[in-house]
Amino acid sequence: MTSINLLPWRETLREERKQEFLVSLGVVVAIAAAILFLVDRYFNGEINGQERINDYISEQITALDREIAEIRDLQAQRAQLTERMSVIQDLQGTRPVIVRLFDELVRTLPEGVYYQTITRTGDNLQMNGVAESNNMVSELMRSLESSDWFANANLQTINAQDNQESAFEFQLQVAVTAPSVEVQE
Repeated sequence: MTSINLLPWRETLREERKQEFLVSLGVVVAIAAAILFLVDRYFNGEINGQERINDYISEQITALDREIAEIRDLQAQRAQLTERMSVIQDLQGTRPVIVRLFDELVRTLPEGVYYQTITRTGDNLQMNGVAESNNMVSELMRSLESSDWFANANLQTINAQDNQESAFEFQLQVAVTAPSVEVQE
């Protein structure tokens, strides 16, 4: 019988299989690397997209914050203008009151009495003047009390003037009251 040596053939087959295994391993590694590369690119693209969205949202928030600040400034200006308008309206509404107040001061002033100074503090008038007699000061106080525009006439001081016998300096305080609508018309 002839003897056949199969060892080289097996070795060659082993080498071929080893080569195929290494090629297959290389192909698998290359495919895995390609898949990892593609997955990495995909997630990096998603991250970059999300960062762009976040940047856009941040820009919009900043713009809205600026607009909110402008709105608050406008609201503050509106409140100031409203306050100014109400002050002006109050002044416009009380303008005739001052005229009536001075008119009423003249109407209640008896002959022989005149005012040197009149000072208004809030709803109180401080009057300094000169009268010919004590009775004239009393008559002034009675006419102020009977007026719808004044109340609580309070004589602070009354002094005789040194240089004249029949002249008396007085200080009088009276409260200003708002008369009813019928009296103003």
